[in-house]
Amino acid sequence: MLPSSPSTSGKTSTAMLEVSGLVTRYGAVEALRGVSLEVREGELVCLLGANGAGKSTLLKSIVGLLMPARGRVAFEGRDITGRAPEAILRAGIALVPERRRVFGALTVRDNLLLGGYAQPRPAAELGHVESLFPVLRIRARQLAGTLSGGEQQMLAIGRALMGRPRLLLCDEPSLGLAPLITREILRLLAELPARGTTVLLVEQNARLALGLARRAYVLETGTITLEGPAAALRQNAELKAAYLGGRG
Repeated sequence: MLPSSPSTSGKTSTAMLEVSGLVTRYGAVEALRGVSLEVREGELVCLLGANGAGKSTLLKSIVGLLMPARGRVAFEGRDITGRAPEAILRAGIALVPERRRVFGALTVRDNLLLGGYAQPRPAAELGHVESLFPVLRIRARQLAGTLSGGEQQMLAIGRALMGRPRLLLCDEPSLGLAPLITREILRLLAELPARGTTVLLVEQNARLALGLARRAYVLETGTITLEGPAAALRQNAELKAAYLGGRG
């Protein structure tokens, strides 16, 4: 296990998302054991950890898909712990789930419009999303299930952005994708904060994620064991050994 490390990033702004002492269980098993983290407006923050560390559980606990046993989730200063997923979406948080989960029997355009169902004029968001992902305009009438893996990932992100979230939670967007496609998708995610969407990114490609993020956390067996500026964590010897393929 990596040693705990205090954050050296400072508290220069109020957190947009603040998770405090979160405990989430599956039956008698504690998947999250007092997790605390924060994401500030305009950041891309990455969350690293091995399979089974609790990363997806944390994201699902934030958006109301799982009910925490203890702890608090606050968004823009308001307690949203345990609220219904629909209410959390309307509050401004969207989740891009692991393995994309697009509606394969629907067209690309219909998938996008479903993502904007909570907006009064979802069609008005199409231009914004299709400017980010031009391939989605080209493939608008194509069934989502016939897209490549990379195109499906772009569709999943675009669908989430259709709701105009202020915070996007993205779970393992590079899973199963070729390296070139991975770099392109992560580059697009890195542009979102400048466009008004803050990002909390769970990503298996630690090297790329740390190169894009402002700050990072490491989650191990349900506990945050390391946190700090991403640039500093890239130089951490134990993190290099565990996630970056060596100490060099």
